[in-house]
Amino acid sequence: MIVKRTITKEDISEMPKVSFEGKIIVICTEKDAQRAVAFLSNYPALGIDSETKPSFVKGKSHKVSLLQISTDDYCFLFRLNLIGLHKALIDLLENPSIVKVGLSLKDDFLALRKRVSFKQQNCIELQEFVKPFGILDKSLQKIYAILFGHKISKAQRLSNWEAETLSPSQQVYAATDAWTCLKIYNLLQELHQTGNYVKEEIVEPVIEEKEKEKE
Repeated sequence: MIVKRTITKEDISEMPKVSFEGKIIVICTEKDAQRAVAFLSNYPALGIDSETKPSFVKGKSHKVSLLQISTDDYCFLFRLNLIGLHKALIDLLENPSIVKVGLSLKDDFLALRKRVSFKQQNCIELQEFVKPFGILDKSLQKIYAILFGHKISKAQRLSNWEAETLSPSQQVYAATDAWTCLKIYNLLQELHQTGNYVKEEIVEPVIEEKEKEKE
């Protein structure tokens, strides 16, 4: 496999869309949050992401509305605007035996700590994790496109994440982001272990020397 260093938006626009096709479970109660975390705790690695209701008023912001945690086949959407950052979720984020994979995690955790203080452990930041493979791009959409040849839709990013009911398209969008983080991590782990990849070569520009002017 040849791993490209970067990719253009034009190239991505030509790619087929990808979306999470597993089971999505929306968590709206503390009891369900405990059950979901008990289930997720059986997995060695999880993809995570978060969503916040956008603010279109200068100086006004909202707390994190949603925390997505995904396995290969299941994604749980924890509605933090309804249940807060439950202790079970904090225990999961602080669990050193479970890998949590995401992109721009510093921003996610900074926002989550505005709800409750905690110290996350064993987290993989994909923007750093991809560097040894020669990938220069930092967006989830571009990294996924480089590795899998599919594009992630961003159509629901600025939708209302505190709506009474999350629409099917919102649920799929949220689940896809967390799930693709895990897919990227799993593939790169496999490539690292097998060595079945090469970095895209850097083609240096050819600079021709000007002919010396004859006297």
